Amino acid sequence: MSPRSGLQREVLSLYRRALRMVRTKPPSTRAKFLLFVRYSFHRNATTISPRQVSVIEHLMRQGRKQIEMYEDPSVKDCWVSKEMKEWNERT
Repeated sequence: MSPRSGLQREVLSLYRRALRMVRTKPPSTRAKFLLFVRYSFHRNATTISPRQVSVIEHLMRQGRKQIEMYEDPSVKDCWVSKEMKEWNERT
């Protein structure tokens, strides 16, 4: 296996941070947060080419801001779309 690039390591780091954020949420809403995180990363991983570095960097900045918002203890729930639920049932 070849070593990961710096950008790949940053994406994985952001994903792990998002998963840690999920564990801080109330047990009744963790499944929704987890689905939101998994779906968002999966959708971007399948629609964006690894060669689109500027797009990936933009999404990383956007993702960091979103995770910072969700890390706030006052955020207790998130919205999950019908598309996310259908994707979850297929996987």
